[in-house]
Amino acid sequence: MNTNAVGGTSSRIFRIVVNIILIFCTLCALLPFWMLIASSFTSEDALAQFGYSFWPKEWSVYAYEWLFSTNGMRVLQAYGVTLFITVFGTGLSLLITPLLAYPLSRRDYKRARFFTFLVFFAMLFNGGVVPSYIMWTQFFHIKDTIWAWIFPNLLFTGFFVILYKNYFSSSIHPTLIEAAKIDGAGEWRIYFTIVLPLSLPILATVGLMTGLGYWNNWTNGLYYITDTRLYSLQQYLKSIIDNIMALANMDVGSSADMPSISIRMAIAVVGTVPILLLYPFFQKAFVAGIALGGVKE
Repeated sequence: MNTNAVGGTSSRIFRIVVNIILIFCTLCALLPFWMLIASSFTSEDALAQFGYSFWPKEWSVYAYEWLFSTNGMRVLQAYGVTLFITVFGTGLSLLITPLLAYPLSRRDYKRARFFTFLVFFAMLFNGGVVPSYIMWTQFFHIKDTIWAWIFPNLLFTGFFVILYKNYFSSSIHPTLIEAAKIDGAGEWRIYFTIVLPLSLPILATVGLMTGLGYWNNWTNGLYYITDTRLYSLQQYLKSIIDNIMALANMDVGSSADMPSISIRMAIAVVGTVPILLLYPFFQKAFVAGIALGGVKE
């Protein structure tokens, strides 16, 4: 019996089974999102009568018309705030977090173990919401400022420090650093001209996760923002949903023409699609960065 033929057949069967499982998992992820989009383009009456479906029974763009005609300028303003905090916060995070992780990855740094323990401890434990609120509002005075969106929780996290540290340890060989020092390069030049260019996969990975965190964040606004001019897209869209639910519960006559069901779907689409379109551009680097940054020393 030809063992190579048997092995080839088993390998093909294994690949077919794996592909079937992956296709099933992909459909499980895509179908709910497709239903979300289809529901946002379905008329309110059709949703109330037939419920949700994968294809609109009665096409309508009234939910989007109502959203942008009634709240168009506010939505655009919220988009501007969200774009700023996403771009600026992500860029600042990519500048600050590797600066801590890189020395922790150096074997010749004597205090690396101690500071790594502090980072790991802070990643597992925190003081809670109330002490954090008191610290940020009474000591740093960030309430009702744009910095309330950037600094708390998202700018700097222990998890990302560990990812960076593991990536630097496994991908930047010490002999490369020693060779640069022999050539007369200082620490800053080594970091910016050697370490960072070789770390693009982990930078793209952490940048994508940080950007998603900033884009989807609304809890900082809930805690620290009362000025509607500083509302992010997610917080403003949430306020629209809250208003719709309040009017529906009060049975106000003016809410009769409001697309309460389809508008929720349209709001979810408006808040999700822009950042979702960026993912394919980072996918390759994202997978590589997760694979290498997650390796334990």
